Amino acid sequence: DRTLTAALGEATPHAMKAATMVTTTTTHFNVLAPNPNIVETFHEMTRCLKLMHMEKLSMCMTMVKIMENKIQMSAAGMPPIFIYKRDSQIMEEHLIKGMPLGTFNDFPYSVVESDLNSGDTMFLMSDGFPELFNERKEMFGYKRAKNFFEEIAGESPEEIITKLKDAGSDFVKDKEPDDDVTFVVIKVK
Repeated sequence: DRTLTAALGEATPHAMKAATMVTTTTTHFNVLAPNPNIVETFHEMTRCLKLMHMEKLSMCMTMVKIMENKIQMSAAGMPPIFIYKRDSQIMEEHLIKGMPLGTFNDFPYSVVESDLNSGDTMFLMSDGFPELFNERKEMFGYKRAKNFFEEIAGESPEEIITKLKDAGSDFVKDKEPDDDVTFVVIKVK
């Protein structure tokens, strides 16, 4: 139907049970992604996860649907979504509050919509990036992540991801992160 559906997720806590949660949620995503209603998809994923009785496990997720020049976004316990508008040179920040999947039935997730134009760039991330700590116990932070993305948003998605990875590595002086660091960058043609 000419809709691009993208998602970024993170299971909590980590380890083997979390891997089961990720595998299960990935399967649900593959089946449910064609549903045009993100909230219904989140509710169905939660219903299925609760049937599996994986106590104390949950799945945080951001899901976006891009249709022509419109985007719909929702989140379940994830960092903000950043969209750099090339023509106006404005950075949109969409912090969409929602409980992680698998926690509460029928949680009232919200959907945010925005317009997209050629050259606009979207950035989704896991919390592992802004929550990197350097040797002085300073956090990279969401503001620094947003500002850095704004500086490089005009580049290709591959270049943006490389520069984000390098910025994180430089910040922690190449120390292994304590949490997963995941990026999704989408540029409108």
